[in-house]
Amino acid sequence: MPLKTIWSGLFALPLILLSPSASAADVVLSDRLHHLRSGADREWAEFPERAEAAALVLAFDAKPGGVERTLRLRHRDLKGPWRVLLNAHEVARLPFDESDIITYWRIPAAWLRSGRNELRIESTGAASDDVLIGEVRLIDGPREEVLSEAYVDVSVTEEPGGRATPTRITVADENGTLVSTGNTSGREHAVRPGVIYSRSGAVRIRLPAGRYVIHAGRGFEYSVATTRVELVPGSTISRQLSIQREVDTPGWAAMDTHVHTGTFARHGDAGVGERMQTIAGEGIELPVSTEHNMLVDFDEHARAAGVRGHFTPVMGSEVTTPDIGHFNVFPVPGGAIPIDQRTPDWTRLGEAFRRVSTDPAVVLNHGRDIHGGFRPLDPARHIGVAGEDLEGWRLPANAMEVVNSGAVMSDGLALVRDWMGMLSRGVSLTPVGSSDAHDVSRYIVGQARTYVWCDDSDPARIDLAQAMNSLRSSRVMVSYGLLTEIQVAGRGPGELVDASDDLDVRIRVKGPGWTRARRVALYVNGILAREEEIEDGTRAGVKWEGTWRLPKPAHDVHLVAVATGPGVTAPYWPTAKPYQPTSIEFAPYVLGLSGAVFVDGDGSRAFEPAVEYARREVSAAADIRQLAARLRSYDGAVAIQAASLLRVRDPAAFDENIRSIMQAAPAHVANGVAAYQEAWNDSQARRAR
Repeated sequence: MPLKTIWSGLFALPLILLSPSASAADVVLSDRLHHLRSGADREWAEFPERAEAAALVLAFDAKPGGVERTLRLRHRDLKGPWRVLLNAHEVARLPFDESDIITYWRIPAAWLRSGRNELRIESTGAASDDVLIGEVRLIDGPREEVLSEAYVDVSVTEEPGGRATPTRITVADENGTLVSTGNTSGREHAVRPGVIYSRSGAVRIRLPAGRYVIHAGRGFEYSVATTRVELVPGSTISRQLSIQREVDTPGWAAMDTHVHTGTFARHGDAGVGERMQTIAGEGIELPVSTEHNMLVDFDEHARAAGVRGHFTPVMGSEVTTPDIGHFNVFPVPGGAIPIDQRTPDWTRLGEAFRRVSTDPAVVLNHGRDIHGGFRPLDPARHIGVAGEDLEGWRLPANAMEVVNSGAVMSDGLALVRDWMGMLSRGVSLTPVGSSDAHDVSRYIVGQARTYVWCDDSDPARIDLAQAMNSLRSSRVMVSYGLLTEIQVAGRGPGELVDASDDLDVRIRVKGPGWTRARRVALYVNGILAREEEIEDGTRAGVKWEGTWRLPKPAHDVHLVAVATGPGVTAPYWPTAKPYQPTSIEFAPYVLGLSGAVFVDGDGSRAFEPAVEYARREVSAAADIRQLAARLRSYDGAVAIQAASLLRVRDPAAFDENIRSIMQAAPAHVANGVAAYQEAWNDSQARRAR
């Protein structure tokens, strides 16, 4: 039998550990974390190639004593379902959460046997899931008492002014592991292990005795305040924390275009009242309700939760089709009939969108994720560098997610490149950032967000018509831990600039002190034109600013600024791992993306995408060598589009035509056609597979 097969069989076995005999006192069943794996494949490179086992089994002796006990355990990287059994009784279904968490679970007295007992932790899912589970302790006492040994009265205010403010409060141990509290959700709070959203910023936290680190913040724009506490049984202490705005965004409203609740989405754990608390606690001013194939108005729920003064709700819907993708549509008027998600193709889906709402925003969601066997921007059917749909489908959207913090990509710029490729193809799309959050804390609502140009001086009364006009006009910025501003000749994203001379491109990168910017880049027609390392990217507020001069373009171009940095590992704002990874290797990241500034380089007083120039030149050229000469005065994006048009016009001669152009054309044209050829060859290889 091959060695690999032998090892696979061994890893499918449970890891059985024997614990010392337990009396009525606390007993440690395992003092370390154990690497377990469901499924056959290694999920992440950070884990060893071989797991300890598929399940953890802890055998121990006990004397029941007739009292309820509490099971304490630590777990990390749980993407799938794992359950805890004591003598075949189900103690817990552990939360789907990749964060490092300590949780506490009730053990009824009748479940413990006199003598030998068995605790078993196992997966109930089929997909591969590498997890760490352990540090298991059986505590003598009911869960309610264990989690109420001591109290911390926390009060958070916003400075200057000392105003009470909605807040996310994070409770961790000294190592940064989230710790469950004895608190429960209610009208004032939304609670999950290690996380409490407070409507007023005030809460009495119930905890076991021990040392803790408590953080308070309010999303991307604010600082994080931190305090350390040491609690002894029976103690009550108070901590006053203050936070302040570190990222100024006047005239730009924070919008999350993809918000769910567990109540209506039927997966995830956020009750609708809890969702209102989290929206306020993360500083989202324009939350869009996008429940699956239904319409839910957040307004009445926000009023019931007492947080309507902090945001202006927008009603929409996520049209979750069986096999042609997911699309968010908003705003949708009250009383509208939900769109039939069974519409068979994009053409009729677009017609349905227009019937339900006048001039709506339609967002292509997570375009590289697969649902129902379909991936809208799959390289097998879509050439990203050219924005070309190989099946001839016309996208029924006017916006697309370029970052979704609940479904991040292994390659953080993959969707950004897709978006810029479609701009060059003449597909007018607004880039958006969203959270796709279904849970209270597993994925943070508004972690990725869209800043929309409008008057946001009163978050409760934002002019939705103004905001929607800006969104449809691409007057936006996308934020996932960073914010990147761009200005050319006094104009910003979504605006047209007259290029009568060289261009001074002013860029500013912003962020709170707890995120880091490492690199800033400028793309011209989707092609990297300039980039720079950021030396002091940990500053709060403006992390980097500069002005780059570009030569006057000979034709129309679009400009996009992108800043990137390492992901956040702190427990108060952890960035997630990929939802549908394309590699076991992953480096967490943050990014900030400007909307596109459109430059009129040819003096026509209108913007023409790269594909229009390519069409004219391909049509006018007498032969390939003449086309190569005519493309000389254009950039690589026009060359990419020309290569696409040549392939469609004469597929049999495509490779020969590309070779001829590369031999005769300057480097920037040759690089463009080569990039298209490489993408085309990759697409064909994927289709064959």
